Amino acid sequence: MNFPQKNATDLELRFQLAKELAEEAGAVALDYFQRRDELVIETKRDPQDVVSVADRSVEALLRKRIESAFPEDGILGEEYGLLSGTGRFTWVIDPIDGTAPFVNGLPNWCVSIALLADEEPVIGVIKAACDDELFAAMKGKGASVNGRSLILNATKTLQNGLTGIGGNSHVPPAMVGASITRLLEAGGNFVRTGSGALMLAHVAAGRLVGYFEPYMHAWDCLAGYCLVKEAGGDHLPFPVQRDALQKGSPVLAAGPGAFRELVELVPHIDDF
Repeated sequence: MNFPQKNATDLELRFQLAKELAEEAGAVALDYFQRRDELVIETKRDPQDVVSVADRSVEALLRKRIESAFPEDGILGEEYGLLSGTGRFTWVIDPIDGTAPFVNGLPNWCVSIALLADEEPVIGVIKAACDDELFAAMKGKGASVNGRSLILNATKTLQNGLTGIGGNSHVPPAMVGASITRLLEAGGNFVRTGSGALMLAHVAAGRLVGYFEPYMHAWDCLAGYCLVKEAGGDHLPFPVQRDALQKGSPVLAAGPGAFRELVELVPHIDDF
């Protein structure tokens, strides 16, 4: 970690580290991406749910650096689970969100780092290595991409912008299809890139007006949630209390001109 600023708060020190780690991990992941033909690819839940040595190596790097800097902090990662801490902070990390695009040679992947303080997302940092973009947000300090402030435009709606839609085998395909159908019927349009974390960062940047996925994990969404909130948008709550942090939940975030309509438009799992 770079030499800390004088009188920096506990949160500011962790924000500084999160940005440094995202850059470092992004560079390591990008090197793997450029040598992806050498990687051994494994499947987890189904043939679309893949993992590689790149995911595990990058998460191990992140964990080692966090444990060295703040040994009292907890860490939850996609590949190695939860390490409980003794303090009020818990890091929530996804070493490569969008592994399927990653292993197939598409640039739609990112490194996602979030921090919870007393069960509240207070830091969100996402590195889109292929685009060399660093999205960063800290509670009360706004959001930025490569140092440029992000402030969402309330005139952007479902009808004059693009909405991200995600899906996976945790929910019925018909639910994802219904999401797309309802959005199109409302006069909107959709995109799907394969990385929920990156699409949430694009919501914060105003490139998408909103994002919905019926089921995601904390490591996929909490960094993006912090980014969207600090950029002036809103999101559904995500369960972060105790064991709930390791379980999935619907994820929805949008700018001020689209949030309410998107909440009312999307289907609910109980309908399927």
